[in-house]
Amino acid sequence: MMASNTRRFLLVTDAWQPQVNGVVRTWGHVLRELAALGIETEVVHPSIFRTVAAPKYPEIRLALCTPRAVGRRIDAFDPDYVHIATEGPLGLCARHWCLARGLSFTTSYHTQFPLYLKQYFAIPPVITYRLMKWFHGAAEATLAPTPGVMRELRSHGIARAQEWCRGVDTAQFRPLPPALPNLPKPVFLYAGRVAVEKNIEAFLRCDVPGTKVVVGDGPERKRLERRYTGVHWAGYRFGDDLAAHYSSADAFVFPSRTDTFGIVMLEANACGLPIAAYPVTGPIDVVKPGVNGALDVDLAKAAMQALTVPRASCIEHARSLDWRHCAQVVLDHVAPVRPMMCPIVTSLDGALR
Repeated sequence: MMASNTRRFLLVTDAWQPQVNGVVRTWGHVLRELAALGIETEVVHPSIFRTVAAPKYPEIRLALCTPRAVGRRIDAFDPDYVHIATEGPLGLCARHWCLARGLSFTTSYHTQFPLYLKQYFAIPPVITYRLMKWFHGAAEATLAPTPGVMRELRSHGIARAQEWCRGVDTAQFRPLPPALPNLPKPVFLYAGRVAVEKNIEAFLRCDVPGTKVVVGDGPERKRLERRYTGVHWAGYRFGDDLAAHYSSADAFVFPSRTDTFGIVMLEANACGLPIAAYPVTGPIDVVKPGVNGALDVDLAKAAMQALTVPRASCIEHARSLDWRHCAQVVLDHVAPVRPMMCPIVTSLDGALR
């Protein structure tokens, strides 16, 4: 590939706009920070190709692509760095192309596929973890969102897993006049996808006073909306409107047991909202009990404990987190495109032997 005075960073991701999720939010912020650092960026994403709906998740579109088609995009951009963010069709094609051409790349781990595939398709996690090891094992580094996820990946044989981080835009997310000022107090709010893996029903079943609010949408919304009629269903909200919804609540309830992080927790903190969550991977690295939230194996207890956490403390915690630092960690671990020093097994058969 040709040399260039401006460094070029190519991101390959199966999750991109108009999807609304942590992968899209994370990389949207990181790419803006990389551009501010003078790095030219490009994204290979599903909308470039024909797509089909993901099984059991129609709002997610999967690219119909080949390694050659993805490779043409890589070569046309002539990147100094290639980073593969997801393990979907685009990620698989980019991985194949890079290995075939002897190009180095890095990856990141955003989604607990071993747990999700067990929930949706009853696939044993041991099989999926072996596939994750095969996929990420070829990378120069795999960025994990928290120390806990990094340790988990290393325990499953992904030896080059490295600690990453997340940030929050405190200019965008800050206390605002509430969007829902007249709801009975206290107000407990969830924001994110309304899907099985988010375990939202655990929140909706909580025996707590006041009002429950769900901000977001997804495949489970219609079923849950019919069953939990006393809940305020707000749908997707963005920008200041989302910040105003956070500002309407007294505690943010994060019921997921499978998230690797949960950027919405930091957004809620930045608006002065303490977090209530289970003490599991993701929240245990985000929530500091008494500082920005509460953790408990009983989610209702965590929700009530969160009400005692000072809002000012949550805001102060959020202001200590920064997307520029998150982007810098990417640069610290990203691998320049160059010939690899040793061969790597590239076949799926090799991964399963």
